[in-house]
Amino acid sequence: MKRGRRRRGVYLLPSLLTISGMLCGVYAIVAVHNDDYTRAAVAILVALILDGLDGAVARLTNSQSEFGVQLDSLADLVSFGIAPAILSYAWAMKPYTKMGLLFGSIIPTALFVSSGAFRLARFNVQTQTLDKRYFVGLPIPAAAAVIASFVLFMRESPSLVLFEHELLSDRVTSALMVVIVYAMSFLMVSRLRYRSLKGIEIKKRQPFALLFGLTLVVLIVASAPSLVAFLFFSLYALFGVIRLIPPIQRHLPQPLEHPVGGKDGA
Repeated sequence: MKRGRRRRGVYLLPSLLTISGMLCGVYAIVAVHNDDYTRAAVAILVALILDGLDGAVARLTNSQSEFGVQLDSLADLVSFGIAPAILSYAWAMKPYTKMGLLFGSIIPTALFVSSGAFRLARFNVQTQTLDKRYFVGLPIPAAAAVIASFVLFMRESPSLVLFEHELLSDRVTSALMVVIVYAMSFLMVSRLRYRSLKGIEIKKRQPFALLFGLTLVVLIVASAPSLVAFLFFSLYALFGVIRLIPPIQRHLPQPLEHPVGGKDGA
């Protein structure tokens, strides 16, 4: 009896989207080197969109694979681990190296990258045993998006003025970035639960009100994209903490304890 040959090869479209997202991360690193922090932040957010697309395409075309899972994790570490860490350090921390150890060293930068790597590794080994509706720990793309959107918001509003006085000085902005980097690092390696968007059935009929609501959201985002993006991702990051409040926890659906499958997304 002839043994069946294992099929070799990769699913082209999801892999191309994953590689494109990783190249956005590489571009962001190069942009930071050229002191173009706005483009670096935009590149990270574009990588976030591509990261969502590759998972959606893989599910729609039934082209999920173990190779895709590992490739996605490696790409995520570049685009959402290394790139935002370098961006935060070069834009906000490096100019104020005399403010103390937390600002002058690479501790926050290294911690963010390490936490992102731990988060991705933990996701890969638990992917078959967790409720796919939830993530354990803040997903690394969301953590990177908080940093990138904060940079964009502050770059577009470099001097927030209140009664003709600067509301946020450069030093305060730098301190806020350090706090954000530390917070995102700890949330990534925490055991907090975050709702996943993978359970949304885009192929099924949805209420008309949902379409109207999404249209309204698009208009709001278009009016102030950097501010809305920063608020959205910040609220999502805080959601894992908020859901621990007993009155809120009682009204939220609880994750399943038995395996339900699911591969993509970290």
